[in-house]
Amino acid sequence: MRSMGGEQVAEAVAGAVALLRTATDRDWESARAGRLEWSCRSTAEHVAGDLITYAGQLAGRATEGYVPFEITFDEGTGNEDVLQVVETTGALLAATLRSTPREVRAYHPYPFRSANREGFAAMGIAEVFLHTHDIAEGLGLAYEPPAEPCADLLARLFPHVRPDTDPWRTLLWATGRGDLPGREPVTEWRWRNNLVIPAERLTLQGVTPAAATDLAAGGDGGFEWAGGGPFQGTRDAAGMLLKAYEAGAHRPEWGVFALVRREDGRAVGGMGFHGAPDEDGRVEIGYDLTEAARGNGYATEALRALSAWALAREEVTSVCATTDPENTASQAVIVRAGFTRVAAESSEGGEGGQSAVQFAYELRG
Repeated sequence: MRSMGGEQVAEAVAGAVALLRTATDRDWESARAGRLEWSCRSTAEHVAGDLITYAGQLAGRATEGYVPFEITFDEGTGNEDVLQVVETTGALLAATLRSTPREVRAYHPYPFRSANREGFAAMGIAEVFLHTHDIAEGLGLAYEPPAEPCADLLARLFPHVRPDTDPWRTLLWATGRGDLPGREPVTEWRWRNNLVIPAERLTLQGVTPAAATDLAAGGDGGFEWAGGGPFQGTRDAAGMLLKAYEAGAHRPEWGVFALVRREDGRAVGGMGFHGAPDEDGRVEIGYDLTEAARGNGYATEALRALSAWALAREEVTSVCATTDPENTASQAVIVRAGFTRVAAESSEGGEGGQSAVQFAYELRG
């Protein structure tokens, strides 16, 4: 999986500044930046402000709100000087990303009140790409960043958006800056960093489509795994998530979560929903653990946490799970998590095409 960190931020800033530097002799104060209400100059200042803000959030480990500081420019600051500030703040964010451990999360409001270093890198790059587009449009310049990082941004920050053959045009459409054939115009949008649900010894970290792509292809999804890597069930779940994303049907909060140990930041398994709640408010959970992590109560702990999160949602009335009759270990996990066995269900696809029996369990709020 392509990383998204300091190197990518530096590349994005360098490309933007190189283009805008060709037009520093123009009037940035009077020129409106694309569809924005801001001038080209104030938009460039905004980019610098976002880059330093993201660096400050991570460096200060802010968890409850934004660190209360901002950039101010000296009197007489010209266009070239503004670009120098953009370069400097980009370098500060890049350096912060390189020195921040993977498990660190800091405050960001949308939509789950936190982001990790990958999320802040993605948001920083998106700010650079999108606002350079705005400024370039206002100054009559042509700008288009490379397709690959645009696709990465969509797969990390816009998991609810169905991808298209042109990632840059899709990113512009998703942020209200353009049109796509067959899709309604976007008038409101927000970043969507991954959901993280805390448990006692674990954190359940939402798997993005970017991570799911890597997991389904046999990679690590950007996680450090205990016991040599994820179990096959996690890879299969990642593949289903990826299909839903490609179809535009993925709802991130009802997707897949990596179970990450707090003590060492290693993933020990995967757990997730088989889809969004149905019309009766029923949602089903599946899970697995790496072999090296079994027998420690991790699955029970994670199942309790994810079930409690689901049942706290208004649209959920019950959480369900099924298991094979011979899988007594999984049955013990489900029962310890508070589920009650409700039925034995038959499903197609057993050996020789025969129906297979599974035990069904349910937990209600």
